Amino acid sequence: MFRARSLSCDPPIDLTKMEIPDDEYYQQTERLDYFYRLVKEQLLKYQSPTIGLFPIETIGRSNCSNVRDCVYTAVSVWALALAYRKIDDDYGRTYELEQSAVKCMRGILYCYMRQADKVEQFKTNQSEDSALHSSYHVMSGNTLPESEHHLQIDAVSLYLLYMVQMISSGVQIIYTLDEVAFVQNLVYYVERAYRTPDFGMWGRGNKYNTGKCEVNASSIGMAKAALEATNGFNLFGREGASWSVLYVDPDAHGRNRTILESLLPRESSSKNTDASLIPTCSFPAFAVDNQELKTVTLEKVTRKLKGNYGFRRFLRDGYGTVVEDQNRPYYKPAELKSFDSIECEWPMFFAYMIIDGVFKGDDTQVAEYYNLLRPLMLQRPSGLSQMPKYYYVTRDHIESERKRAHSQIRLPSAQGQGSNIFLWGQSLYIIACLLMEKLLDKSELDPIGRYLDISQRGRSSQINTKYSAFEGTPKDMTVQMAFIAESTRLQATLATYGIQSQTPTQVEPIQIWPHNELIKAYKYIGHSKKLNLTGRPSRPFGSIGTSKIYRILGRTVLCYPLQFDLTDFYMYQDMSLLVDDIKGLVAFVRKSWKMSGRPTFCILIKEEHFSGSQASEMLDMLVMFKMGDCNGIRVRVDRLQTLISQSFVEHLDFQVPDGCAAQLLFSPMTELNVDILPMNRSRRPSTPGPREEGEWTEQDLQELHHKPSWEIIDHIRQFEALNWQSHVLTLLLEREGPNFLTDNGTVEERMNRVYAKAGIRKDWATVRYCASIMRKVIDSLAPSITTLLVRGKVITVGVFRQDERIITRPTTPAEITQIIYGMCQTHDIREAVIQQEMIIALAKLIPVKPQLFDGMLKIRVGWLLHAMRNELKLAWNDNEPLYCLSPHRLHELLQHVLGTKMEHLSNRTWLQRRQFDGALNRTPPKFYDKVWDILDRTPEGMQIADSYLPQQPTLSDMTQTDLNFALRVEQMFSAIAHPEYRQLMVELLTVISVILQRNPELEFKNMVHMDSIIKEAYGHFKEYQKSKNLPYDMDSAFYNIPPAGPHGTTSYLAKVVAVHLLDESPSSFDAQPCQVS
Repeated sequence: MFRARSLSCDPPIDLTKMEIPDDEYYQQTERLDYFYRLVKEQLLKYQSPTIGLFPIETIGRSNCSNVRDCVYTAVSVWALALAYRKIDDDYGRTYELEQSAVKCMRGILYCYMRQADKVEQFKTNQSEDSALHSSYHVMSGNTLPESEHHLQIDAVSLYLLYMVQMISSGVQIIYTLDEVAFVQNLVYYVERAYRTPDFGMWGRGNKYNTGKCEVNASSIGMAKAALEATNGFNLFGREGASWSVLYVDPDAHGRNRTILESLLPRESSSKNTDASLIPTCSFPAFAVDNQELKTVTLEKVTRKLKGNYGFRRFLRDGYGTVVEDQNRPYYKPAELKSFDSIECEWPMFFAYMIIDGVFKGDDTQVAEYYNLLRPLMLQRPSGLSQMPKYYYVTRDHIESERKRAHSQIRLPSAQGQGSNIFLWGQSLYIIACLLMEKLLDKSELDPIGRYLDISQRGRSSQINTKYSAFEGTPKDMTVQMAFIAESTRLQATLATYGIQSQTPTQVEPIQIWPHNELIKAYKYIGHSKKLNLTGRPSRPFGSIGTSKIYRILGRTVLCYPLQFDLTDFYMYQDMSLLVDDIKGLVAFVRKSWKMSGRPTFCILIKEEHFSGSQASEMLDMLVMFKMGDCNGIRVRVDRLQTLISQSFVEHLDFQVPDGCAAQLLFSPMTELNVDILPMNRSRRPSTPGPREEGEWTEQDLQELHHKPSWEIIDHIRQFEALNWQSHVLTLLLEREGPNFLTDNGTVEERMNRVYAKAGIRKDWATVRYCASIMRKVIDSLAPSITTLLVRGKVITVGVFRQDERIITRPTTPAEITQIIYGMCQTHDIREAVIQQEMIIALAKLIPVKPQLFDGMLKIRVGWLLHAMRNELKLAWNDNEPLYCLSPHRLHELLQHVLGTKMEHLSNRTWLQRRQFDGALNRTPPKFYDKVWDILDRTPEGMQIADSYLPQQPTLSDMTQTDLNFALRVEQMFSAIAHPEYRQLMVELLTVISVILQRNPELEFKNMVHMDSIIKEAYGHFKEYQKSKNLPYDMDSAFYNIPPAGPHGTTSYLAKVVAVHLLDESPSSFDAQPCQVS
C-alpha cells in the first residue's frame, strides 16, 4: 500500500533551520506524491526484479516484455524523478525512480547484447532474420518463440534516443567499454533505416497484414533522431574519455533526412498516413526539420485519423475490432474492407498531442486534447486514473458506425481496465500530466533540445565539443577547397595558368588519404573482440564524410572524395561528367552541412585530367573555384595548412585492439614521381579510328573458339584494337577463369589493363564491355535505387522486350548486382553497366528536377534506353550506338528525353509520338484514379494483355490513393511488348473514364477485355480505310492517326466502348444516348 504524503507521517522537521514552505510548494509536493503513488501502483509494481523489464500484460502470467513499451515506461519513471529533483527533501524518491529507470534501460541493453551476433550480421544484410528481437522474456531476458516480426527499426532508435537523453540528465547507464562498443554497433544498426524495409511501430508491416515489410517514414524519422542524438555523444558522461564517444556517418544521416522528407506526408507505400507519424514529427523524436512539412504531416494525420475516443492507427486497421479473427496472424484477401470505418481509436494519441501542445507552447491545443482525454480515463477504486489501450465499436453498432462515422458509443478495451494496465499509454498520460501541471519543464524532459527549431539547436547538450554534433545550418556558408596536385610537374603546369596547388609532400604533416584508408580506420570504431563485433562495415564515405579534417591516432588527415578514385567504376574517367559531379557535390555539401566549422573539400588533380581533349573543362572549373564561386556558392581556395583553422575537425579516437597495431599502417597518398619534362599535352581521339576497329571481324573471333588456350594467348595481340583484346580475353576468362596465367599476367590482370587503357583513350564501347565482363558495380547504386523508390517510383531492370525484374523495395548491393547482371548480360554484354549509369543519373535528376518524372510511376530502364536510342537518331541525327557515347553525353541524352513532352513532338508522326511516350511509361494526370473509377463500375473486373484485375478483392484491400493500386495497374501494362500499344491502352482507359463519368447510370456487366476493344476499334478503322482505298495496316496506319478528330483513335475507341456499355445495360437505358463528348 502506498499513501499520500502528509506532515503527520513524515520525520520530524526542525522549523528553526528552514523556512516554512508556501502553499504552492505544498501543492507541488502533494501532486508529486499523487504521481509517485500512481507510478508505484501502476508501473513499478510490475517491473521485473531481475532485469528491470516491464511486461506487455500486467495480469495473469504474462512473461513477454516489449522493448518499445519498456522504454516509454522507463521514460515516465525518469520524468517523475526529474520533477522530484526540484523538491528540497524528496525522501530518496529521486534516486529510487532514477535507478528504476536505469535498471530497465540496462535490462534492455542486457537483452540486446546477448544478440550481438545478430547485430553483426544485420550491419551487412539488413534482413529480418538478423534483426534484434523486439520482445524478450520479462524475467530472464531470453528470446521468445517466433510469434511476431522483430525487425522494428524505430524501437532500437527510440532506445538509443532515450539512452542519450537520460545520460544527459546526469544518470549513468553505460558502465564498460564493451558496452560502449555495442552501443556504437547499435548506431550502425539504425544508420541504414532509409533503405531498410521493416514492420514499423505496429509490428505488422504493410497495411494488408500479410507478413511483408516496407519502408516506413516513422522508422526513418526515429532513426534520424537517434543518429542526431548519438553523434559525438560521450556515453560515460562528463567523466568519459575520448574512446567512449559515439560516431555517426554524416552521409547516412543525410540520406535518412532526405528520404524522410521525400516520403512525408505519407507513411509508406501502403499507408497514406499513420498515427505513428505523431511521435516522429513531435515528441519524442522531433525528427522533421522542415516546419511546413511537419505541419502538413500532422494536419493530415489529424484530419484522417482523429476520432472522439482517440486516433486510429491507420485506415482499415483491423486490430482490436470485433470482426478481426484473433486466431489468424494474417488477413485474407478482401478482409480489409470489413474494417473500414470501424477502426479502433487509441486515446494515448491524445496524450501525445497534449505533450506536443506543451512543447509548442500552444495552450489551446493542450486544453482541447485534455478535455477530449479526461472523460476517456477510467477511475480505479483507489482513485487513480487509468488509460484504456483503445476504444472499439461493438458488434451491434457496426453498421450504424459505417453509415455515419463517429456516431456510435465505443467501449474500452480489456487492457487498460482493472489490473490489466496498458503501460505505454499510462506512461504517456503521466508525462503529459507532469508537463501540463508544470511539475516538469519541457527542457528537463528533453535535455538535448530535440524540441528546439533546427536553427536553434546548439551544442549546450554536448559534453565534449571536440566531437561532431549535428546542428542547424551554419551562418558561415563558405566551402573551403584545397587543390592537391599529384606531382610537382602537374603543379608547375597549373601554375602557368595562375592556379596555385600543393603536392602531398608539401602539405605534410597533414596526410591526404583515399577513402579506403578512412574505411580502414573506422572499422575499429565499435570493435569488440569479446562480443565478436567488427566495428563499422566497409561502406564508402560520402561527400560530407570526406569534407572533414580528421585527427586519427596522432595524424591529421584530409580524405579526397570517391569520385577522384579511378579504380572504381569507369564513369569518372569522363572529365565532363567528373566536372559536373564535383560542382554538384559542392552544392550538396553546402546544402547538407550541419557542423560547426567549414567543410573542406579536397580537389585531387591528376596527370590524366590534363592528358586528353577534355583538359580545358577541368581547368575552367579550377579557375572558377579560384575566383571564389561555384554556381553561386561562396568558395575559398587556399593552402591546406591555412584552411585548418576554420575547418571542422573530427577527433577519431579509439583504443587499438590487442594484436591489431600492425594493421594500422595506413597508406596515405604519396607524390607521383615523374620526369621534369613538360607534361605531354597530346590529345588522343575521343574514339578509336575506323581503321583500328576494322582490322578484325567477327569471323576472326569465331575461329579462336576451336583453338586451344595456349594458342589463343598468342592471338591476343594479333590486332592492336583494344576491343579485340577484350573479346579474346573474355574467351579465355570463360574457358579458364580469371586466374589463368598468360605470358603477361593473369587473364584478370590483363583485362584490367585493357580496361584502363580504354578509359584513357575514351573508347567507351570497350570500357563498358570490360566493366561488364568484370561485373563492376557502382558503389552508390543501392542508395540511388532507394532515392527513386522513396519518391514514389518503382524501377524495372532488363533489356527492352525481354524479361524484366521489378524493384519495389530497397536492395543490398549484392542483390542489385545479381539482378542487373542476371537480367541484362545474357542479352547484351554492355547493357548491364549502361543500366547502372542510367539509375545513377535518374537518382541525381529526381531531387533537383522532379517535374521531369511527372506521369512516370514505373521507370523501365530498358524501355527508357530504347527511347533514347530512337531519340539519338531522330533528334540528334546520330547513328552511333548508344554504348559508344561518353557517360556525360549519355546523361545529356537522358535529360533531353525526359524533358521532351508529347507537345514538343509536333514534327513527328503519331506513331513516333506514341512510341516515345509509351517507352517512357507516361500517363496523364490522375490516370490511376480514373482506372479505379472504371474498376468500381466493372463488377467482373478487366483484362489487359492476358493480365486480369478483379474488382474484388482489389477494391476491398486497397483505397484509391494507395500507391500499390497504381503499381497493380502498371503490373498489367508490363505484359505489353510494344510502347505504341501501351500508349494506345492508356488512351482507351482515359476514354472509358470520360464516358463513365458522363453517364453515371452505366456500368460494365461482364469482364472487360481491353485488348478486344482495341481490336474492334481497329476493325472499324480498317473498314473506313478500305472504303476510302487508304492503308490500314495495324502496325503503322492505326497508330499514326491522331487521338482527336472525327476519325481519330478516340472516336473509334469511344464507339466500341459505347456499344459495349449500352448492350450490357438494362433495357430502361436503351432509349438514352450515351454521352461521349
